[in-house]
Formats: sequence, structure tokens, C-alpha cells
Amino acid sequence: MSKKDQVFNRPIQNIKGFEFNEEVAACFDDMVSRSVPFYDEIHRIILDLIDRTQATRGPIYDLGCSTATTFTLIDKHLKSKNKKIPAMIGIDNSQAMLDKAQAKIQVNEMQTVELRCQNIEEVELDNPSMVIMNYTLQFIPVERRVTILKRIYDSLADEGIFILAEKLKSPTRSVDNLLTDLYYDFKRRNGYSELEISQKREALENVLVPLTPKRQMNMLREAGFKRVEMIFRWYNFACYLGIK
Repeated sequence: MSKKDQVFNRPIQNIKGFEFNEEVAACFDDMVSRSVPFYDEIHRIILDLIDRTQATRGPIYDLGCSTATTFTLIDKHLKSKNKKIPAMIGIDNSQAMLDKAQAKIQVNEMQTVELRCQNIEEVELDNPSMVIMNYTLQFIPVERRVTILKRIYDSLADEGIFILAEKLKSPTRSVDNLLTDLYYDFKRRNGYSELEISQKREALENVLVPLTPKRQMNMLREAGFKRVEMIFRWYNFACYLGIK
């Protein structure tokens, strides 16, 4: 079970850039559930897409799989429908996160999951039917993102599905500031203090770099996706669907 997120609940004199280290891994499930709006709904969307497409005819990759929550839900969903469970390959460059993922896999007796501690930019994708990238691309330098998206598109099987969830930036400063304030209200409702909010914001500065929806869609099209759509948005968070 994940510990309560208390990473930023005390004053930190020298705040370093945010890392997915052991401290974060220990509380990540709590952190993400209280920090990412509609996190459960994004997973519901993934399960609905699996039901409506041929996403399970080949392997499913999760790039930035963290503690394997997504694979856990897919596994339970397919088992409940007595459907074949495909190979699921989770990629993450944090061994601490993968250690938590492995424990979750064992507890849930998941037989088809493989975890790899790799840099996402170096991983070889083997003809996947679905690629999931939830809140991961935003941590990669902007100038390298299109290359990653192109590799994903090129690797996908025909009619393959790509799910991308990201934090957004509004092109209008005043609107962006308003959406940020609304997001922080969400975090306050979930029990985060002003100190926690401000310190995490500083830690994420220049580490998590969001893009505007227009730029994000243009990058997906540049990568090769002709069929691409924003299928979910809440303030400054969104989920995109790309179909090869």
C-alpha cells in the first residue's frame, strides 16, 4: 500500500528538481491520485478503448509505467471478461518505481507483464497494438519529443492505438494563470497545504514543461498521426487519442 504523500510537507531550504526517487516511489500512488485530476477516468477511458478496438491483439506498452497501476487495471478488466491478456511491457527509468510495480504485479498474480528499466528514448517497440504514455512526455526536453512520437507511430501495428495524457499550458497568460489557480484549488481540496503546493511547484519548474493543446496536436500530426483527437480535458490537463 502506498504511503501518504508528505514529500513537500516540511520547509526545504534548497529545493532540487523533482525526481522519481525512492521517497516519491513510496508514496506515488497517493501522490498521483491527489495531484492528477480524473486520474481514474483516464484509466476508464483506456479500458473502454480496449473494449472498442483491437488494442489487445498485440503487445501493450506503457512508457513511464511508474508503479504499474495501468497494467493492474487492464489485467483485472480483461480477467473479469474472460478475455485473453496480451503481453504488457512497462518501461520506466526509475528502478525505485519499478520495484513498487513488481510488488504490485506479484500481489495481483499478473502473468503477462514485463518491466524494463530503460530510457524511453532508447526502447525498441515491437509492433504494439497499444502504446500508453500518461504524464511522461512532459518530463522530456521539448526538442526531443517529436522524435519519440515518431518512433511510437512507426512502431505501431496498423489500427494501433496511442494514448497520451499530459499537463497543458494555455497560450493566453491570464487564462493560464487562472487554470493554474483552479488546479491548485483542486490540490487544496485533496489536502495539500500551501507549503506543499509552492514547494512542489518550484521542484517541477523546468522539469515538467507543458505545451499548448495546439502545439501538442501539431507534434502528434508531425509524428505521423492523421487520426488524432483530444478526447478528454479538465482545466490544464488533457488526454489525446492517436490511431495509426
